[in-house]
Amino acid sequence: MNQELSMNANRLVASLQKLPSEFTKEDIINFIRRNDIRMVNFMYPAGDGRLKTLNFVVTNEAYLETVLTCGERVDGSSLFSFIEAGSSDLYVIPRFSTAFVDPFAELPTLTMLCSFFNKDGEPLESAPEHTLRKACRAFTEVTGMEFEAMGELEYYVIAPDVEVYEATDQRGYHESGPYAKFNEFRTRCMSCIAQAGGQIKYGHSEVGNFRLDGYIYEQNEIEFLPVPAEQAADQLMIAKWVIRNLGYQLGYNVTFAPKITVGKAGSGLHIHMRIMQDGQNRMLQDGVLSETARKAIAGMMDLAPSITAFGNTNPTSYFRLVPHQEAPTNVCWGDRNRSVLVRVPLGWTAQTDMCALANPLEQPSHYDTSRKQTVEMRSPDGSADLYQLLAGLAVACRHGFEMPDALEVAERTYVNVNIHQKENADKLKTLAQLPDSCAASADCLERQRAVFEQYGVFSPAMIDGIIAKLRGYDDRTLRASLEGKPDDMLALVKKYFHCG
Repeated sequence: MNQELSMNANRLVASLQKLPSEFTKEDIINFIRRNDIRMVNFMYPAGDGRLKTLNFVVTNEAYLETVLTCGERVDGSSLFSFIEAGSSDLYVIPRFSTAFVDPFAELPTLTMLCSFFNKDGEPLESAPEHTLRKACRAFTEVTGMEFEAMGELEYYVIAPDVEVYEATDQRGYHESGPYAKFNEFRTRCMSCIAQAGGQIKYGHSEVGNFRLDGYIYEQNEIEFLPVPAEQAADQLMIAKWVIRNLGYQLGYNVTFAPKITVGKAGSGLHIHMRIMQDGQNRMLQDGVLSETARKAIAGMMDLAPSITAFGNTNPTSYFRLVPHQEAPTNVCWGDRNRSVLVRVPLGWTAQTDMCALANPLEQPSHYDTSRKQTVEMRSPDGSADLYQLLAGLAVACRHGFEMPDALEVAERTYVNVNIHQKENADKLKTLAQLPDSCAASADCLERQRAVFEQYGVFSPAMIDGIIAKLRGYDDRTLRASLEGKPDDMLALVKKYFHCG
């Protein structure tokens, strides 16, 4: 049996015995008929980074055929700020490969993500998912390889305080129950995400935990497996939707906000990437980081300041990106180093079979561990527009292959030390810095926009809209003006508590 089909949590995969990429309209109709599905939901990402929903009741097969074939008409001006009310009609067309059974619906419901099309029946150039599709296509056309990604989704769960088995403040990393209070909630979220097609690597409690005004705040993380970047964005969108819905059902509040109080760990959205060709991971060569990987990293080093325009999209983002904290501010990269912007994680490159060493009854497996090597961008947070962010990273990695001095840039920006230590001050002075506000991020994007617009990936209208939104916060001096004012800081956090 195909290992990707065996034990698959998605009910459609189990029923149809097909991978989602092979789903057809006939498959969807047959599943609805055989499983007494009564409702069909369309979901699609809007300009605020959240999924929107359109409901259809299944009354007869003719109407179902119409809905699946023609999609429906929606008001684009209510979804995106760059679309004017005078010409706002858009089509939403379901993508059958994203279909899943809604784990929260009272009536049996099948949900699918949609793509946007304009009045001429063409993909909407500024649509989030189409922008990512164009970015991945351009990456492949330039490099001959495929761009894959996965996210580390950090979030806080907030609930009334329980004063037993108190966890150690800011020491919640991988904590077990009963000190961690929301492990069961996290595993239920993971189960629902998997049923919806998410390819999960693992979940765990994270560093952040504290008590405030009679409530427990506990940070958790769900990390995904690398998949084609378009799928990675879809999976992260659905995962955020799942976590919020299950939290609502159980009476928990959940936030993906980058910063929720002074002096406590903020939540990031680290993105891991790998470059594939003919089914092989090209990030390693002879057990060390490859030239391919270093060129991609160089592209990210060059475009890092403007990538914040997609990955750090409200003023509280820049209260997480502050010097001398774990979140990065310096444009550099390194091995296993959490003070850098792009980290090369530990990658199973040791020439030993650790499984056989830990389990004497096992024979050496000769498993190809090179497929596990990724590089990690550590600046983004939960305010990110997921499709724009992954598109921006695909552009940056492609850009690295087009930079004549890419390997020199990679060499110059590499650090193998804690850059914040006093003895490394001279090296620190040579490194570029990330922006310190939305306004500064907009300036960076304005300067580098031509790279993102190349090959028609980001439309000029989308770039204009992002710049206008970021400058609209008027936060150029906000971080300095709120220093020493925790009440004002908390008011700002409350305003953007449910970002993304």
